[in-house]
Amino acid sequence: MRAEGDQQEWSRHRREAVEVKEQALHAARLEEHGKATAMIREAVERFRAAGVAPVALRARPFQGGGTLRTGLEGWYLKQDRSLAVDAEGHYYVMRVDGGLRARLRGAAPEPGWAPLVVGRGARDGDTFRLEELLEMRLHDPVRA
Repeated sequence: MRAEGDQQEWSRHRREAVEVKEQALHAARLEEHGKATAMIREAVERFRAAGVAPVALRARPFQGGGTLRTGLEGWYLKQDRSLAVDAEGHYYVMRVDGGLRARLRGAAPEPGWAPLVVGRGARDGDTFRLEELLEMRLHDPVRA
């Protein structure tokens, strides 16, 4: 009986520790998103002041080729057009499901959590600080 009680106690402590860690991770991610969004909004103002006009944003399907209309306007962050920001300061990964419906009606990418380090953990090793990437696009915008 004692071993079973010890096991239950250990499981309860472990669950609590995981919950605390998840809450801390979520809070850190939320703080990072807030800082990154403020940085993006400031950059959008700088783009406009410098005369860098927004472009119609297109998304790439996960499978297949070509691009899809999105109805969004903004600025691409990377030359490969895989990341973008819109005029309201939302951050987008420009990859979507590319079924027939999306090809006919256009795609609707959802805004994502804006990171302070873009590409962290990606397989291609292409990692940039968001601040640097926004500055690069101010001086060398990606054209449609």
